[in-house]
Amino acid sequence: MTTREPTALDAVAEKHLQAFAALDPITATSIGLSGYDHLMTDLSPVGHQARQDLSAATLRALDEVPVVDEVDTLTAAAMRERLGLELELFEAGEHLRDLNNIASPVQGLRDVFDIMATGDVEAWENIAARLVALPDSVEGYIESLRAGAARGLVPAVRQVVEGANQAADLAGDESFFTAFVHSEATAALDDSAACQRVRAELERGAADARAAYGRLTEFLRDELAPQAPAQDAAGRDRYALYSRAFLGATIDLEETYAWGVEELARVVAEQESVAAKIAGPGASVEDAVAALDADPSRTLTGTDALRRWMQETSDSAIAALHGTHFDIPEPLHTLECRIAPTQNGGIYYTGPSDDFTRPGRMWWSVPPDVTTFNTWRERTTVYHEGVPGHHLQVGQAVFARDTLNSWRRLACWTSGHGEGWALYAERLMADLGFLDDPGDRLGMLDGQRMRAARVVFDIGVHLGLPAPEQWGGGTWDADKAFEFLKANVNMPESFVRFEWMRYLGWPGQAPSYKVGQRLWEQTRDAARDAAGADFDLRAFHAKALNLGSLPLDVLKLAF
Repeated sequence: MTTREPTALDAVAEKHLQAFAALDPITATSIGLSGYDHLMTDLSPVGHQARQDLSAATLRALDEVPVVDEVDTLTAAAMRERLGLELELFEAGEHLRDLNNIASPVQGLRDVFDIMATGDVEAWENIAARLVALPDSVEGYIESLRAGAARGLVPAVRQVVEGANQAADLAGDESFFTAFVHSEATAALDDSAACQRVRAELERGAADARAAYGRLTEFLRDELAPQAPAQDAAGRDRYALYSRAFLGATIDLEETYAWGVEELARVVAEQESVAAKIAGPGASVEDAVAALDADPSRTLTGTDALRRWMQETSDSAIAALHGTHFDIPEPLHTLECRIAPTQNGGIYYTGPSDDFTRPGRMWWSVPPDVTTFNTWRERTTVYHEGVPGHHLQVGQAVFARDTLNSWRRLACWTSGHGEGWALYAERLMADLGFLDDPGDRLGMLDGQRMRAARVVFDIGVHLGLPAPEQWGGGTWDADKAFEFLKANVNMPESFVRFEWMRYLGWPGQAPSYKVGQRLWEQTRDAARDAAGADFDLRAFHAKALNLGSLPLDVLKLAF
């Protein structure tokens, strides 16, 4: 890869990222920037205002520097789109009602500890300092939610109650914080006086964190819940804004909803065709699922077996794809597969640190009532989270320091680009023959069906659109949507319930997977049409991945 000389516009982006990291240390840790792990993010209205002032100042600075090449063109377009949307969301007051069951400060203030280094005394000093700082962040968060309530901006009561329940768990005797500071990882601390001081700070920090979550529980239950609306739907204006934020593109919501209904039917038809290959002519999808679940060769028992299988499957994919369909940089050959300390049922990826000392990691959050796992369902998930999915995409961007500035490499994340690529990657693996086994292919289609159902659910419920007669007719609402999910998501009801709550409280995010895949495919097809016989799919993928994550409308500018 050719080294590119940084430009004045790159300098604006670098300055913005460093200033932003100081204002949002949690995000700095998440994207792998060192030097901020001992700090917590100010979640008060003052903290939010400081971050928006920075975005506004950076947008003004962009107007003062020249654009000298294609990289600059894309950087300027991406920064204007991303920072501009941040300001729109801020003006709408969305930061004042930031509460849901999966991706709000209730979870974020805890989740950051999962990715912090724990290997030496300095690492545990950072953890102790961050734990001690956590209560101030909680108080700032409460202050912001109060400010939102004063403006009539309150999350739906369903989300408030769930947030309170999660906060109560973190405040209780079985709190994550207690287990964390007593974990085996603290073996890095010996019996020296200095280490004993760190242990004492960890104990104090854990106690303070539990107490802070106790205060948050009381606030949510006693003060915010009585003010919270019963309505789950975001409404058209809010939904359109969030759809743009998650996609980095403006779409026709009604057309996309209609497409989602058609895509769901198409995937179901493909599933039925594959089911006949598994369980015989005339077999239903349910018959095929039952046959696959009863196959002991496709069943894993216990999380240790699950983690080993994840690691083996991921390692095999990297070995098979490198040098054939992708050129995978050496640092990306390491992907750690782990069982998450949480138990909510999610599967997710966390990227490597800027220097790759923290590798990319695939996490599986296993509910306490789940003890067996079916590989036919999950092989495609490993490709989604690992290679050629998130790990290749995110890691490739981190690796591209010779071309991209740090903001592009580490901070320009767009859900539709990232999650859309991961779904695109699943289909690609099927096209490349890695999912030729009918069971594995049914698993891929099972995931695609869920993602298509999300499009119908999310847009239908939040915009109050008519539901197809097949799914109850009338207007979409939360109860009707739950029955719809149960019919289209082949997972335990606890998982379906969590996902249902997630979609209700996080408008626009869930469709970004399938709609993002659609936009990726449209971009690829447009590039193929333009190149004709000269189109090279491997070269298209290489160029796209080396651009890093971009808003999807900006991605089109590169092809």
